[in-house]
Parts: sequence; structure tokens; C-alpha cells
Amino acid sequence: MAPAPIDESIVDVVEQKKDTLKLPESTRERLIKAGVDLSEGYPYRPSKPLYLQDVYKIRGEEREYIDAGSRADKSKKNLFEAASKVTDLTAHIGTEIEGLQLKDLTPEQRDELALLIAERSVVFFRNQEITPQQQLELGKWFGEPEVHPQTPQVPGLLGVTVIWPDLFATERPASFRKPGGASSWHSDLVHEKQPAGVTHLHNDIVPPIGGDTLWASGYGAYEKLSPDFRKIIDGKLAVYRSAHPYLDRENPSAGPQFLERIHPLVRVHPATGWKALWVNRAMTVRIVGLDKAESDLILGYLYDVYEKNVDIQVRFKWTPNTSVLWDNRITIHNASWDYAGKHPRHGNRVTSLAEVPYFDPNAPTRRQALGLLDEEEKEALGLIAGDAKDFSL
Repeated sequence: MAPAPIDESIVDVVEQKKDTLKLPESTRERLIKAGVDLSEGYPYRPSKPLYLQDVYKIRGEEREYIDAGSRADKSKKNLFEAASKVTDLTAHIGTEIEGLQLKDLTPEQRDELALLIAERSVVFFRNQEITPQQQLELGKWFGEPEVHPQTPQVPGLLGVTVIWPDLFATERPASFRKPGGASSWHSDLVHEKQPAGVTHLHNDIVPPIGGDTLWASGYGAYEKLSPDFRKIIDGKLAVYRSAHPYLDRENPSAGPQFLERIHPLVRVHPATGWKALWVNRAMTVRIVGLDKAESDLILGYLYDVYEKNVDIQVRFKWTPNTSVLWDNRITIHNASWDYAGKHPRHGNRVTSLAEVPYFDPNAPTRRQALGLLDEEEKEALGLIAGDAKDFSL
């Protein structure tokens, strides 16, 4: 019987399966070369908690967190000077770095990468030679790696999640009209007491066409709102729920219940100090203090602002052995299932947990901090030339 990943009191009756599905050969070779033991099957499946009360106890206490980006040289000279090329993919979100191997980054370069992710939201590295062990070690630099009680793991490496759509399709069938996997706008682990910060997804095999992933900027989404509308949502709290339901031990007949936590609707990133809209259609339930109709109306608009403004989004075409690192505190993402599961895809993911979300009314927007406001924005904010505060990094 497979033990639970965190709390040994959590057990179920699911036996570990030897060979759930045939691994793509290149993936198998990569894992064996990395020293991953596949003799007991792949992936490793932790026992799934049944009761809501057990899940609330997992990481239920606040932990100290210091953002790696807050330690960085703001010029990022150690990172940039070692790269052969650094390319911003859009004006507002997404940067690709060439000529560096993530496994070889120095402590200074890791901190600067954390700051770059905080500023650009998502950073791409192609042609990476990185093992699951090295991926986990890098994840620890950015925060405590999350061990999800519902997701398969690399054997012997708790915290390295298996992202394998072919496997998921055996459990949750997908179709053209109802795509599988993560094919909806969302941000990871919003229900945690200290939700996800940086996620590192390394895909070793990808479809030859399709399967792109999209990210949208929470900085940009917040900046799309009028200053007067921002005043309505600044400081407001919302209820965020888990992706998976559980039973209430005290009232199991009530049916599946989601884990819920309350966090700010607008949050501030600790490394940049910039405000970001933090909602997602899949897991933001309601705004605290508003009637349902009021909450639904405002949240629906905020979802649309986030999802429909293509100028604050980036769409990335994967190639084999690519690593992508993004910050869940300032983005939502969407994995396109347009390849319809007709080609193999496999990757490993490490998600580092961050701080308890917080709001600071005196924090600037990204555009304000970088001196990018146009005259209309300055007028709307009540700023005139020479009066704007210097929020630059």
C-alpha cells in the first residue's frame, strides 16, 4: 500500500501499480540515466486523503518565507552576462534565455532568475539537460516544494510531480469539446495557506504540433482596470478553493466538499512590490462581504479582463527538453489541448510554495514603478509631471 506523502495517518486501499502505462522510450531513458528507480512502476502514487479535515492539517501552519528575488542584484548582471541571448517575447510578459543550463546556475544567478521571473512573470529555457533531482534542488531555492496529496510523483522524489497527459486520460477521459488536463485558465494551489510561487515545468517530450501553453499577466490585468475600479477591489478578500473535493468527516453524507481559504483579491509581490490581480475562473469562489449576484458580476468581469486582453498574454511553443518557470502569484495559465492526445507528452513539475498573500495599499502598479504611465493614466491617478513617486527598482 502506498503511504501518504506528508501525513502517514492518511491511507487508502489503492495498491501501487507496477506499470500503469508504457513510458515513451526517450522519457524512460532520461529517468534511468538520472538514477530514478522504475522497478516498482511509474509514477509513484501517494495515498489520497479522503477527509477534508486531514487536508486542512497539511501545511496548515504558517512557515517563514523569504523570496529569493529580494536578495538579487537588480541589474541581474550575473545571469545576463552568462547568457548568450536574452529575448523579451512580448512587451509585458515572457522572456527567453539562451546559453545557460539551469542545473549549473550559481546562487547569485538563481536569485537573479527569481527576480526576473517576478518582473517578467514567466521565463523560458530550451535545450535543458536537467534531472528530476536537480529540478527538485532548484525548486528548494525558491521555496518549499509542494507535495500534492492528489498527484503522481517521480519514484523516490516527493515534490517532483509527473505531468503525463496519456496517464491522466486513462482516469479522466478528454475530448475535443471537453479538453483534458489544464485546458482552462487557472493558477496553481490557490487554496494553500501559503499558495504557489514559482513553478518549474520541464517537458522532455512534446507534440510536434500543438500543445502550446499560454500565460497572462496579473500585473497587466490589474493595470487594465480604471483607477476608480481598482479602489473597489483593493483590500477586498476572496474565497479560493482546491481543485479536488473531499468528504467532511463529521458529515460525509453532505457529499464532496472543497478546501477553502481566504486571500486578497489584489496582492503584492514581495520581490517587486507591484500590485497584481489574483483571480482565476476555475478556483476563485466569491468576494467576501458581497452578495452572490454582486460578487459574480465583479468576478466575471475580472476573469474577462485577465483572459481576453491578448496584449498582456504570451503563447509559447514547446520543444523537447524545455524548462519553463513562472510565478503563480502574478499569472494565470492555460495549456492548449489542441493536439487531442494524439502525440506523447511528458514532463516533471516542481512547485515552490511562497508567502501568505498580502495587500499593500501604497504599492505601485508595474507600469507606475517602471515609469511607463501615459498622460491619460497619470491624469486618472491624479499625478502630474514631477509629482509621481519614484517606485523604480
